[in-house]
Amino acid sequence: MSRFRPILLVKKRELNANDVRQCLRISFGGMLGFLLCKLMGWNYGAFFTVTPLLLLGLVPQLNAHIIRQFVANVALVSLAVLVLQGMFGDKPLPMILVVMGLFGWLFREMVRGPNFLFGAMTVVNLSMQFHFASYPTANVGDIVVSNIVASLLTLFIAFLMHTLFPDVEARPARPVATKPLSNQRHEVLLATTVATLSFIAFQLLSLPGSLSALVATILVLFPLNWKGAGPAGWNRALGTLVGCSFGLLVQLLLMNHFDVLPFVTFGLWISLMLFARYHMLEGGVPGAGFSALTTMAILFGQYLTPSQDLFFSDLYRFSSLSVAVLATLVVIYLMHQLLNCFHSTRLLTVT
Repeated sequence: MSRFRPILLVKKRELNANDVRQCLRISFGGMLGFLLCKLMGWNYGAFFTVTPLLLLGLVPQLNAHIIRQFVANVALVSLAVLVLQGMFGDKPLPMILVVMGLFGWLFREMVRGPNFLFGAMTVVNLSMQFHFASYPTANVGDIVVSNIVASLLTLFIAFLMHTLFPDVEARPARPVATKPLSNQRHEVLLATTVATLSFIAFQLLSLPGSLSALVATILVLFPLNWKGAGPAGWNRALGTLVGCSFGLLVQLLLMNHFDVLPFVTFGLWISLMLFARYHMLEGGVPGAGFSALTTMAILFGQYLTPSQDLFFSDLYRFSSLSVAVLATLVVIYLMHQLLNCFHSTRLLTVT
């Protein structure tokens, strides 16, 4: 196994004007989603806080193609959860097969490149909603409606943020890498298998407070191969540790005032701004900074309420995530070795 990258490796030494604008969009967008969710008393706060971060953090621009991918993600997730949970919620084997087929198609879109955002957001949202819907007390209709409202709100927030904090200069087009067919097969099969095993594990085990661990097992797959997943798992764990530590620091500063919404909102904004800066120093790719962003979003959006502070959620989150990431990396490595045994699915080094 190759050595992991240094702990604080960044691609830039300083931010340019566009990076600063994206930091402002991420921090104010996540804060606005959180604030509106708490003011309106909506359920599933993670949808309202995490979704804006995904859209504003993963892509630096907002254009027609990005919007189409986002809308398609919302439509597919809503339809899939309603239909599949209604038809196969009590039939494990058909449910697993259909979910595996969905994951395979979505990872294929990610591997091809142009629809990467659609595949990435759909895999994350499907995993989250199937996790919530798997519990007998869950209202599937409420879950789907909450996701739709959160998605519409996210589009509004994204347009608002790009209006208030537009890029200063035009961004260069990202180069599109061409992968050999064997690499494409390798990555699709590996990611689909691991995501399906994660789905099965979280369906079988009663882990209602482990949303962060579930999301971690999916985000670790975004590099789509073992060579990228090793550093991704390390960065995910590192970002979560930093995010949890900062969450505890905010809790310590707030003391008994964690039920005062303006204080909590300001603490979240500072956290998002700091981690958005590191996310941009990493080149805007899902690394330690983005992991810390999603950590804070889930902690504040899903677990912080006027009657419940972050302390035990914070500690449980990091311990469960560490186990989940470690187990996921082991499975990724085993699948990598297995697929490399066959010529048609061997991962080739592309120069």
